[in-house]
Order: sequence, then structure tokens, then C-alpha cells
Amino acid sequence: MAFQQISHPINGATATTSAVVNIEGAKRVVFVFIRTDHSSGKTVFSVKVSPDNTTYITYNKLIDNVANTNSQTLTRVASYDTGAANGAKFYTMSPEDVFPYVEVTATETTDGTHDVWVIAEYDEN
Repeated sequence: MAFQQISHPINGATATTSAVVNIEGAKRVVFVFIRTDHSSGKTVFSVKVSPDNTTYITYNKLIDNVANTNSQTLTRVASYDTGAANGAKFYTMSPEDVFPYVEVTATETTDGTHDVWVIAEYDEN
């Protein structure tokens, strides 16, 4: 049986911000990125990973939830750019990547409100 830990590390931010989340031992990790209150500008959401909560490395393997055919491979990206609009999207980490820490960042240009949820699934032991 599995259980989930849901965190909301970026909650209604109105400026560029980052937050660290401990996901040690997670079997699956999902990121939900949301931009609201758009007037102009955009938000770019990104993720970094760390083995020690000191050294962070850009994570370029977010699995995008774009539609594709069965013959195509997964689409992997480094960030979610909302463009000049509100937006909401989710991404998953590759299950073979096991890092204890992630840093999520919302980089704002001009305005907007930014939210990030991290959903980590663990095996119950």
C-alpha cells in the first residue's frame, strides 16, 4: 500500500521565489505549477535536485503531460514557461531518479501569482 505527502512550498507568491522540499524515499513525484492574476509578463517554473541539500543541479528531465502517440517517447523538459498568460500544468519526475531534495522556483517577469504543489508517493513500510 502507498501513501502520499502533499506540500505547497510556493503559496500565492507575487515575486520570484524558491523553496526546498524533502522527497527522500519517494517512489513517484508530481509537480503542479499554477500562475494566476496575469496582467502582463510570464512565469517560468523550474526544478533543481540535490543529494545533500547544499549542491543543487538543474533537473532537465521533467516528464511533460503532452499528448503523443504510442510510438513516441516521453517529452522531457527543464521548465514550464506560462507564456504571457495564466496557466496550470503538471509534470512528473522520472521514477529512476531518486534525489532526497528538490528546489522548486517560480521566476516572475512583471506580475502574477505563483503556486507550486509537490506530491510525493511513498511505499508504506
